[in-house]
Amino acid sequence: MTSTHQELEAKFYITNPKALEGRLNALGAELIQPRSHEFNLRFDTPDQKLAKEYRLLRLRKDQTVRLTYKGPAITQDGVSVREEIEVLVGDFETTKQLLHALGYVVTAIYEKYRTTYELNHNHITIDEMPFGTFAEVEGPDAERIKTTAEKLGLDQDAHISENYLAIFYCLKETYQLDFDAITFENFEGIEIELEGIGIRAAD
Repeated sequence: MTSTHQELEAKFYITNPKALEGRLNALGAELIQPRSHEFNLRFDTPDQKLAKEYRLLRLRKDQTVRLTYKGPAITQDGVSVREEIEVLVGDFETTKQLLHALGYVVTAIYEKYRTTYELNHNHITIDEMPFGTFAEVEGPDAERIKTTAEKLGLDQDAHISENYLAIFYCLKETYQLDFDAITFENFEGIEIELEGIGIRAAD
């Protein structure tokens, strides 16, 4: 199954995910994906052509395996807007081999735990990254995303335009991290302060 659409979302750094889940439950949000582990590989050409053009090619494994393309992101009315094409694939390793055969190489490895809710036709995800927890509100238009974020007690002015990889690269430079894979094992024992790279909590 393949889907093509524009992805509209706003991302927020949060410090109290339990409180956010409490507000979601109080508002009658539906849990559509319980907390699940994700493993992601980002691919690019050896000369980083996709990254230079702000495009993304990602292979993700959770309960399913999905290959995703994302176009360059633009910010409109406080939300990120970008083209997204996604297809379900049958086998993670075979798809990885296919991409290697086409000349793509793995340029980033990252994992997270994700929980997904639905509220008023918006998807709200809580992402536990190795360096912090984030909430994403994805919806059909910017106004509905803003309204939902407000109901959830999220400060729209604290929304984050950077993706997780960009945040990691800032942390890597600031904390002089000597690894490239964004895994919970690599971050074990490291105290991270996202405020130090200009990211403030929205809750």
